[in-house]
Amino acid sequence: MLNFLPSTVIGILSALLLALNTLFWCTLLYIPAILKLLIPIRAWRVLCTKVIILISECWVACNSGWMKLTQKTEWDVEGLEGLNHEGWYLVLSNHQSWVDILALQHVLNRRVPFLKFFLKQELIWVPVIGLAWWGLDFPFMKRYSAEYLKKHPEMRGKDLETTRRACEKFRYTPVSVMNFVEGTRFTPAKHAQQQSPYRHLLKPRPGGTAFVLDIMGDYIKTLVDVTIVYPDGRPTFMDFLCGKVKRIQLRIRQVPIPANLRNRNYGEDEQFREEFKLWLHEIWQHKDQLIASLSPTAQPDAPQAGGAPIPDNGAGQAGST
Repeated sequence: MLNFLPSTVIGILSALLLALNTLFWCTLLYIPAILKLLIPIRAWRVLCTKVIILISECWVACNSGWMKLTQKTEWDVEGLEGLNHEGWYLVLSNHQSWVDILALQHVLNRRVPFLKFFLKQELIWVPVIGLAWWGLDFPFMKRYSAEYLKKHPEMRGKDLETTRRACEKFRYTPVSVMNFVEGTRFTPAKHAQQQSPYRHLLKPRPGGTAFVLDIMGDYIKTLVDVTIVYPDGRPTFMDFLCGKVKRIQLRIRQVPIPANLRNRNYGEDEQFREEFKLWLHEIWQHKDQLIASLSPTAQPDAPQAGGAPIPDNGAGQAGST
C-alpha cells in the first residue's frame, strides 16, 4: 500500500513500525515474564510461558502486517501443508541474512509452535528483547574456543548443560527448536575459508542438533527442513526494511527423524556421531541441490556436494545468528 514511497522513506517507516511493535508487545510480555521469574512453581511457569508465546505470536503477526503495508516482496512458498501448531519440531534452515529470521517467522507463525532459537549469551543484554527471549526460554549459548578450554578444562561441557536445561523446559509446551546449523551467515569468504563441499552452503555443525534430539527425542520426531533463497542476491536487513527485496523463496519439507538418531549420546557414542553426520550431510546435500535448482547463479561456484564427511565441530555448537 505504501510501497510507492521512496526507499529511504520506506526504510524509516518500516524501522519505526518494527520498533513500536516490538516495544508494545514486549511491554505486555514483561508482565508474565516477571511473574514467571518470581513464582517458581512448574505449573505456573508453564502457564506464563503459554501466555508469553501467545503475545509473541501477536508480535510476529503485527510484523507481518507492517511488512504487507510497506513491502512489495513476492513470497514464493511451498510445503506448508500438514504442519501442526500443537506439535514438536526440529527446524533447520540455511542462513544468509538477518532477513532469514523475519522470513521464517512470517511464514511459519501459528502453523508450527513458536520458533525457539539458539542465541549467543551476549544477546540476553539486548535492550527490550533480551528479557523477552529469556521469558520465551530461548537457549543462551556461551561458546568457548579450543584455546580457552585448554586453559580452563573445567568449562568443558558447560554449554551442553545450558542446552540440557533449556530443552528440559520444552517438554511442557509444544515447541519448534530452530537451529541455523551452519553456525553463522553464509558469505563467499567463509565458504572459501571452510572449503565447504557444498556449492551454496557452509558446513553444518551437527553437535548441538544431535544433543537436542538426545534430550527431546521422545517428543521431537519430525524435522522441518526449510530452504531460503533470495533470487536477486542476499539482502541486508536494511535492504529489506527499505523494500528492496523483490522476491523470497522458501521450500519446506517434513522429514521423519529416524528412531536410531534420537535419545543417543553424541559426545560418547562414536558410531552415532558417524550416523548422525551422514544423515545431516544427506539433508544438506538435498538442500544444496534445491538451491541450485531455484537460483543457479545465487552463489559463486564451488565443489559439488559429494561424499565429503561433515567435520565434528563439538557437541555443544549450536547455530545462532
